[in-house]
Amino acid sequence: MKLDDILLEAEEKMIKTEQSVVNEFANVRTGRASAGLVENLTVEVYGSQMRIRELANISTPEPRMLVIQPWDMASIQPIEKAIQKANIGLSPAVQGKLIRLSFPELSTERRQEFVKLVKKMAEDGRVSVRRIRRDAMDLLKKHGHDSGNTEDDAKQAEKDLQKLTDDYTAKIDGLVAVKEKEIMTV
Repeated sequence: MKLDDILLEAEEKMIKTEQSVVNEFANVRTGRASAGLVENLTVEVYGSQMRIRELANISTPEPRMLVIQPWDMASIQPIEKAIQKANIGLSPAVQGKLIRLSFPELSTERRQEFVKLVKKMAEDGRVSVRRIRRDAMDLLKKHGHDSGNTEDDAKQAEKDLQKLTDDYTAKIDGLVAVKEKEIMTV
């Protein structure tokens, strides 16, 4: 097994971890309306599970309001139930062919709870990145002395892996800082 292949595989996994953290952050309320809060909620319609974004148009006509407009009127009740069941702190209001979600002003305590939640999500992401590093390091040690790999190559690959780990941990830290600022902005 080539050392470069091990590093590439580790980097691909770290990219997926970073993307996962970004997706989790999108589900955290900031006091402003964001389609990311509801677009991935699953709804039981047509005998299967579908995401809201696959069933409706989601728009933000005002900074603190989301409007969900289903393409099929038969899916309005299941979407409403899915939002209620998701327990995201919003009450859907069905108005004709629309579902409106109004975002109340967040209290300081609630904002701080969301910041703690974001920090926990980020720590889970950093742990995942370190786990990827550990697994790749085990592979590097196992295959570091295979034919064609010098000891210097193996050491350099380990340094490159550590740099990747540091880079993706820093990216996650940057994401936390941005999200925390977004949450705490009134």
